[in-house]
Parts: sequence; structure tokens; C-alpha cells
Amino acid sequence: MDLTRHIRPVPDFPKPGILFRDITPLLADHAALAAAIAAMAEPWRAGTIDAVAAVEARGFLFAAPLALELGVGVIPVRKPGKLPADTIAHEYELEYGRDRLEMHRGVLAAGARVLVVDDVLATGGTAAACMRLVEAAGGTVAGAAFLVEIAPLGGRERLSPHRVESVIVY
Repeated sequence: MDLTRHIRPVPDFPKPGILFRDITPLLADHAALAAAIAAMAEPWRAGTIDAVAAVEARGFLFAAPLALELGVGVIPVRKPGKLPADTIAHEYELEYGRDRLEMHRGVLAAGARVLVVDDVLATGGTAAACMRLVEAAGGTVAGAAFLVEIAPLGGRERLSPHRVESVIVY
């Protein structure tokens, strides 16, 4: 299935000069969504993955079904103040300021091999922060899986030396 047919280009969003890749049509189509999850899971089936780290918010949409495909659980990685129990955090730089990600303390087994999952790989800042958080929690980053990668923004290089798998690359 050609999944690119289910991704709508939206010019000048969120600001002039940006071509936004809207995944809403893909999410709304059962067959396209199922094909996307299967394609995201395929490169990781042969390896040992102990957990999937889901990056808030759209990463949640792919991480849970991907975790089910791989037979593992999901670790939510959230914005500050969204998790109810004791957390660990990682603060990081964005193009427009600073941000912070958190995950519950103690939900990740020491040495667990974790797959970081998000919808889009752009500059890689959020995924890199998630990787640092997994490592700070005692896990090992097995790699990262994305539905879409915007190659000219250099995210793959920023995540090096970790393995990166993307279903669609623009």
C-alpha cells in the first residue's frame, strides 16, 4: 500500500514556508493505519525489544499498537506535570527555546532494550531527549521508529549512532 497517498501536504502550516505533512487521513483509514503499524514493526521483529517509549502526543498513537505487534509494553514519555507518580526528567533545547520530558521512575527495568517511537522525525530534538531519558532511567536505546522522516532537517544524524527506521522519507 502506498501510504504517502494518505498523508496530506498542508502548505504554510504552522507558519509561512513550512510544508506540514498531515497524518490525519492515514489515522482515519483502518487499512492505511494497519499497514503503517505493520511497516513500523517489521524492522524490529527479529531483534530483542523489551519496551516501547512513546513520545507525547502523536507518538502515543503509534507506540501502543506497535508495542502490541512486538509483544512488549509501553512507557509513556510526557510533558511536565502530566504523570501522577515520581518521575525522572530530561530538559533539552528546541529551535525556539527549552522543553522537558518526563517518565515515571522505576517502570523501566535496568538494561531494558527500548524502542523510541514517534510519528515524525524532523530535527530529532525530542527523540534525542527521549533517548537520554531512557538511558538516565537505566535502559538501553535499541533504536527509534517513525512513520515519517523529513530528511533535510537532519534528525537521523542527530540520533546517531542509534538505529533509525522510518516508513516514509521525504
